[in-house]
Amino acid sequence: MATVVLVGTLDTKGEEYAWLRERVRELGCDVVLVDAGVGPSEVEADVSAEEVARAGGTSLQELRDAGDRGAAVTAMGEGAAAVLAGLERVDAVLAVGGSGGSSVAARAVRDLPIGLPKLIVSTMASGDVAPYVGARDVTLTYSVVDIAGVNRVSRLILGNAAAAAAGMAKAYAQARSAPAADERPLVGASMFGVTTPAVDAARQRLDELGYEVLVFHATGAGGRALEGLVESGLLAGVLDLTTTELADDLVGGVLSAGPGRLTAAGRHGVPQVVAPGALDMVNFGPRETVPERFEGRDLYVHNPTVTLMRTTREEMAELGRRIAGKLGAATGPTALFVPLGGVSALDAPGMPFHDPAADEACFAAMEGAVETERLDMNINDPVFGRAMADRLHQMISGGSQ
Repeated sequence: MATVVLVGTLDTKGEEYAWLRERVRELGCDVVLVDAGVGPSEVEADVSAEEVARAGGTSLQELRDAGDRGAAVTAMGEGAAAVLAGLERVDAVLAVGGSGGSSVAARAVRDLPIGLPKLIVSTMASGDVAPYVGARDVTLTYSVVDIAGVNRVSRLILGNAAAAAAGMAKAYAQARSAPAADERPLVGASMFGVTTPAVDAARQRLDELGYEVLVFHATGAGGRALEGLVESGLLAGVLDLTTTELADDLVGGVLSAGPGRLTAAGRHGVPQVVAPGALDMVNFGPRETVPERFEGRDLYVHNPTVTLMRTTREEMAELGRRIAGKLGAATGPTALFVPLGGVSALDAPGMPFHDPAADEACFAAMEGAVETERLDMNINDPVFGRAMADRLHQMISGGSQ
């Protein structure tokens, strides 16, 4: 029987979790109730709050004595994550709560495998949900009313959540028990609209070579998701053709993936082939949202919601140095492919961001860091993408160049 784990602060949401537990059982699933609250509760849990606190490296009494709600939320989130990791069976996780309970639940599910259902009903789900979702496949439902008792409205919302969690848990359990398919090795690839032809060519070649390619849109969240999947150990290799998020991180664009971008493969020794794809641009929203300090820069309105800004020679040189540092620290096979004819569709001859001098500043700063292949073509030439794919295959299969 499929198992749904309920993770919640039973000191404040005990009534709701007791109702959810019965509803999920009625829907044909086993239930494990985990108490992540720090106050007393009248609802008996399968995993007590004291057990969760200990798993988080503290004790319930210490958290109560300290009276620090933020520290308690952090500790119980860490403890709940450790508890979930140690359970014999988890087919879905369901949580409900406000900001605190949602934070605990988000931390609890952060390390669970991609594909394992994770559903949070939250009062915070109609705003910025990035802190709760991160780069994981978390499903959020807005609670509409506060999580304060089971009433005519919350009964509908929570009932739907229970049904969704039960249905997803059964499907996940069935898939998990099915015979293993003849699965191809997985490769992660990064793509942007202005590098799509290159990635399409590489993907087609990798498919011919027997790989399944997972493409990540380099929008900040996409880069973080790629790094996270590398961390999970699921990827045989990375074709990181589009490293544009590094430009946003450097200059202050809206699509930064953070300073950890382009580090996971190197840290874990995963074969990687990298290109400076779309480093010619920094991303902003509509034209009127571009910060005033960038007035006078080379701007291009990509569409009504996206404005691009050309990186300068100095910025490109710094990006080259940063890439060289990240790749030079890699512990596994690493190669860099440099497109001398431009790093994006907008950087081709005759296009608005074409600036060979700026590009060369980047290329020169990367010189010598790792094995480098300089090709006299634009990044979107099909030959470029296929060459990267062939080199990655050689790395994964243990062949020489």
